[in-house]
Amino acid sequence: MADNKRTGLSALADAGNDGEDFSVIDAIGGPRGVIESMLPGVVFVVLFVATSNLNLTIAISAVLAVLQVIVRLIQRQSVMGAVSGLVAVGICLIWAWQTHEARNYYIFGFITNAGYAALLAVSLIARVPGLGLVVEFIRSLPTEHFKAWFHDWMDDKALKRAYMIVTGLWVGLFLLRLVVQVPLYLTNHVAALGVTRLLMGIPFWALAIWVSYLIIATPMHRHKVAAKKTQTEVAVDAESEANNAELEPSATGKDDDAS
Repeated sequence: MADNKRTGLSALADAGNDGEDFSVIDAIGGPRGVIESMLPGVVFVVLFVATSNLNLTIAISAVLAVLQVIVRLIQRQSVMGAVSGLVAVGICLIWAWQTHEARNYYIFGFITNAGYAALLAVSLIARVPGLGLVVEFIRSLPTEHFKAWFHDWMDDKALKRAYMIVTGLWVGLFLLRLVVQVPLYLTNHVAALGVTRLLMGIPFWALAIWVSYLIIATPMHRHKVAAKKTQTEVAVDAESEANNAELEPSATGKDDDAS
């Protein structure tokens, strides 16, 4: 069942829905998703600290990442998360292997965090909140009438303000990771860096999603209610016009008979 639920930022697209309780655990992939996300990092740092053998650590971490995908395939479960995790872990392992430095396992994470922070910061400067774009894109794919889709949520001041706040929150999350972890990388404290990376990974991600939900749930609920009311009024008006159009020929025919 958990595989049918939206995870990550996609879970925020359901914020404000009637009769639905938000679950942080489901939003981060459930217990299994958490274990699969953290296991490669745990294995890497524990093995390297215990053995100081980078090649052995890389080999076992790579095998573990591949096994996670194979197990999901055998169980006929969704493999998208596992495959994306495999790609990310593969990039990290290759980086560490080519440079012969364990600490370079974490460079890819620095790049992605810096990239996300920069993009979201630019969106804040442009007054078009990046998190709003992502959530609204997931919530209602603008296959046509992009301008109407864009103004639908951007013109809702309360919803836009909420999106601006949560976008700033995520910028802070990504920057905080860099501020804490980059000095550990530069001083080559691999064990401390690995532990810090784990603590500031899924736990911080879950906290950010939960706080984001609390901020946008109410304005999104009001936005959805208002949109549904507008759709109902439009449908009623259209039905009324259709009924009037059907009555007009009948009235005209009676007038002709009377003359």
